[in-house]
Amino acid sequence: MGKVTHDHSKYANIRFDTQDESAIMVDILETIPYEYPGKDTEVVIPTSEFTSVCPWSGLPDFAELTITFIPDRLLVEMKSLKYYLTSYRNVGIYQEHATNRILEDLVNLIKPKYMKVEAVWNPRGGLGTRVVAEYTKEGYVRK
Repeated sequence: MGKVTHDHSKYANIRFDTQDESAIMVDILETIPYEYPGKDTEVVIPTSEFTSVCPWSGLPDFAELTITFIPDRLLVEMKSLKYYLTSYRNVGIYQEHATNRILEDLVNLIKPKYMKVEAVWNPRGGLGTRVVAEYTKEGYVRK
């Protein structure tokens, strides 16, 4: 059997269009009042459907995302959170930056006592990534 050669030059200039971070719909986020402000209730929001794209290639990055927080006076409204997270779909952003950006946007929105955003990114080329970003309100001690 002879040796097969492939011409891979056809892939050299392929790039999928990506959006920049201005496409992230922060303004879509809404809040609802938390009716138990004296009670530390842990809220956990998991999703296995988070997608953004590699800023170099435009190829999709998929992550299992878990948002965990202890509210102070506000909760994030779930439908608005779904739209917000979906707006990352074509945004070219590094995995570490996406995770931190989500944390930053949600902390600015609801000003929780504590929040953690954990993203477990699907492996590509044999390497997976787990990114954890946390915030604790000044003076708050988690029990």
